[in-house]
Amino acid sequence: MAKVLFTISYELNPEKREDYFKAIKELKLLVKTEGIESYNVYEVKGKPNHFQEIYVFANEEVYDNYDDNTDERVNLLISKITDMTVNHSAKYTTLVELPQLE
Repeated sequence: MAKVLFTISYELNPEKREDYFKAIKELKLLVKTEGIESYNVYEVKGKPNHFQEIYVFANEEVYDNYDDNTDERVNLLISKITDMTVNHSAKYTTLVELPQLE
């Protein structure tokens, strides 16, 4: 089955950096659920306060059902992080692995 890569990229308000690290650390602990193979956060090299979250889902079914399984705390943290971004700059990308390459 094809894996799904979901990314969120955004620019963070510099004055929110420490609050962001606290929120993202808690989020990382909470999103580790069955079917998510990995969740990592990266800062873009050479662009301070530009971050990218990368989720790797085992397959499309797990990805499609992910929102149904998130708890209130995860939703609260995601909302909090969104409020820390510059002009709500989040951009979302969903990539599906090509099945013929598996």
